[in-house]
Amino acid sequence: MKGIVFTEFLDMVDDKFGFTVTESIVQASDLPSGGAYTAVGTYDHAEIVSLVGNLSKSTNMEIPVLIYTFGRHLFDRFQILYPDFFTTATSAPEFLASVDGYIHLEVRKLYPDATLPQITTEEISDKEFVLNYKSDRMMGDLAEGLIAGAIEHFGNHHQCIREDLANEKGSQCVRFTLKKTH
Repeated sequence: MKGIVFTEFLDMVDDKFGFTVTESIVQASDLPSGGAYTAVGTYDHAEIVSLVGNLSKSTNMEIPVLIYTFGRHLFDRFQILYPDFFTTATSAPEFLASVDGYIHLEVRKLYPDATLPQITTEEISDKEFVLNYKSDRMMGDLAEGLIAGAIEHFGNHHQCIREDLANEKGSQCVRFTLKKTH
């Protein structure tokens, strides 16, 4: 998993829960990296799982809520760090449709070793859009937070309906349906 995920996660923990909590979860997690991450480095996915688990214990918040919250945080950070990704789309569905073909393509250019989720999209009608997410990292809650960030960013009036699908050999499959509310 790319280091930017770790650095942004720890920044979010600092912002929302304080430096002391960040330090305590890093220490409690007994990480092979020691909790020292660079944005361009690559780290074992198990480290983020351990950090989130210890944050859950420390804050008494459910893990899915923490991962969703991180997705929202990450969307806001991506707007700042990668503004070019947000210049052409005019709606959340249009933006989300570009993730795999444009954003993930650019990520692969920068980080050829990046393991990204599989994303497919389909515009059902002008009022309904579907995004299918599949990943062996089980980060559907993160994807949902990112989608919520896109909906808010573009000022669209969409309801996001999540449907967890049958998992395939250790992969999480989730269908997100965005329906216009206005």
